[in-house]
Amino acid sequence: MLNLIKNEWMKIFKRPGTYVMMAILIAITIIVGIFFKYQDTNSKAAVDKKWEQTLQQENDALKKQMDQSQTKIEKKFYQKEIAINDYRIKHHLNPHEKYNVWSFVKDASELIILAGLFTIIVSAGIVASEFNWGTIKLLLIRPINRTKILTSKYLTVLMFALFMLGILFVFSMVLGAILFGTPENAVPYLNYNNGQVTEQNIVVHLLIYYGLNSIKMIMLVTMAFMISSVFRNSSLAIGLSLFLLFTGDQFTALLSLKFSWAKYILFANTDLMQYFEGTPMVEGMTLTFSILMLLLYFVVFQFFAFFVFKKRDVAA
Repeated sequence: MLNLIKNEWMKIFKRPGTYVMMAILIAITIIVGIFFKYQDTNSKAAVDKKWEQTLQQENDALKKQMDQSQTKIEKKFYQKEIAINDYRIKHHLNPHEKYNVWSFVKDASELIILAGLFTIIVSAGIVASEFNWGTIKLLLIRPINRTKILTSKYLTVLMFALFMLGILFVFSMVLGAILFGTPENAVPYLNYNNGQVTEQNIVVHLLIYYGLNSIKMIMLVTMAFMISSVFRNSSLAIGLSLFLLFTGDQFTALLSLKFSWAKYILFANTDLMQYFEGTPMVEGMTLTFSILMLLLYFVVFQFFAFFVFKKRDVAA
């Protein structure tokens, strides 16, 4: 298995396009960094010395809105905001921290979608290209079963996804430190769970944040891999996956406004951050429900990919 993965890894990095994708990700991160640096340099926002009083006034307004809210989701949102504001006031944690390396790393996480785009391209071609070029026969004549061959390809895709995420995280951290500096005492991230507010190390939070925001990418990469295996068509896999990458959330959000069954759609469950920093797309959804739905979709994608690949005749 390790030799198969090594072989697939070498194939990816023998392609000039792989280095182009890495260069584009780094270049766009630099552009984003320069843009934020320009904004930070030209920002002349006054420091709110009475921020505690401001937060208390905000809480008063939030309590009135909570009393008028009609749904449990809205009430939970207001409860969370009020609890975090109260915690800041009690522990003297100013919410207006100077922009620094960790602020930039979190903002740069928006580029995960770009890393996902490149990983989808690799995933869509890793099986289909073998059929198109006829090299699949060279793999199948070896005394290795098809399950191991396909597993090695999928694991290689996951490794490439982690590699691209690693480039984004590490490079944005280095660039952020150069452009914005590191704070002497980084303000911890405030977690809210079951009415309790707890402090979390900002670096740990960012690693979790990147991980949770990568779930959509991993699911679409898995779908692209399945399409590539079933239809042997990289163009179809890339086209459909990219279309859903950019529009899936919007279509699902529109459906959720009128239909409760929208919660069973993949894109209603890919954003697990909605349970920590927002509100569920459909009332009644829980973290456990979304995890189970993601596992179900994952199993279905893998079942079709492996079933068709193992049964396909490649003699012609």
